Amino acid sequence: MNRVIALLLALILGTGLQTVVKVDPGALTEAAVIEEKISAMSLEEKVGQLFMPLSGGYSLPDWTQLYQPAGYVLFAYDFSGKSWEEVYGSIADCQAAAKIPLLIAVDEEGGSVVRVSSNPALASAPFDSPQNVYRNGGMEAIKQDAEAKAQLLLGLGINLNLAPVCDFSTNPNDYIYDRTLGLPPEETAQVIAEMVGTMEAQGLSSALKHFPGYGNNLNTHTGISIDERPYEQFQREDFLPFQAGIDAGASSVLVSHNIIVSMDGERPASLSPRVHEVLRDELGFTGVVMTDDLSMDAIKVYTGGQSPAVAALLAGNDLLLTRDGKDDFDAILAAVQEGSVPVERVEESVRRILKWKRDKGLF
Repeated sequence: MNRVIALLLALILGTGLQTVVKVDPGALTEAAVIEEKISAMSLEEKVGQLFMPLSGGYSLPDWTQLYQPAGYVLFAYDFSGKSWEEVYGSIADCQAAAKIPLLIAVDEEGGSVVRVSSNPALASAPFDSPQNVYRNGGMEAIKQDAEAKAQLLLGLGINLNLAPVCDFSTNPNDYIYDRTLGLPPEETAQVIAEMVGTMEAQGLSSALKHFPGYGNNLNTHTGISIDERPYEQFQREDFLPFQAGIDAGASSVLVSHNIIVSMDGERPASLSPRVHEVLRDELGFTGVVMTDDLSMDAIKVYTGGQSPAVAALLAGNDLLLTRDGKDDFDAILAAVQEGSVPVERVEESVRRILKWKRDKGLF
């Protein structure tokens, strides 16, 4: 390769032309730093970076030392009854055990899903639902709400909000309705762009959920949900808020467990290569793609209780959310060691995750 480049340069110089090649040193530095980190990681550490386990029932600092995950998802029980100092200190303890800084995530949507602001010692009141915020104060209120969430979470050491909910619903009878903006798709897209842009500008990473759009489907926490809407309806409605969030600079996208018949009638979206192709190719998303919780009943029923981790990785996910961290970690590690999952596939996702962390100043 070097000989080819030398010959090309000789031809250019030999014609008397003067060519100036501009190189972005920052881009080279970032790529070099990431590749250096990947080359220094053991296989186990690379596999660990594919996971963001859900907290509960184990010591996070100890688990960090053992598995070196990408991060954790915290819940209301992680904050209940604790002071600001206690929460900040426990997160700092986790970070101290990590070789690569952790993503610390919560679902702080507002309304019915609040993890941090449900604790009166941490916030004066729980955040209101985005529906109410927009209804009562318009876009300026949305911006102020997103800024307030970012300040609260970042102040505690939390760097990822698993929000906003990009799902489109105007029917109060839909399972997902209360967590949506309750607006038409075009207006939902405008509000999502404001929410994402504000959070990301504050330094708080966002996650667009639940791709490709929940619609009027059943709750996948409790069983399999099948979406039979035509693909054109997704293009016309559900994709619009996700596209707006991507264009506004969203760090990540979270994929649902609904079976979308028009894209893949056999597999949940989170385990479907076709759904991930749509996200990457049609919507042009280049960041980190994560699963919804792989320990939800929708996945357990579908897999018959077997670990879905390998299928999730091969489908195109970079980051796996799960309560079954050890079993899922062991499943992917074994698959790489036996050759059914190429180590290059693991490194592809680790590369995206490390770029995200570096872009957000975590290292």
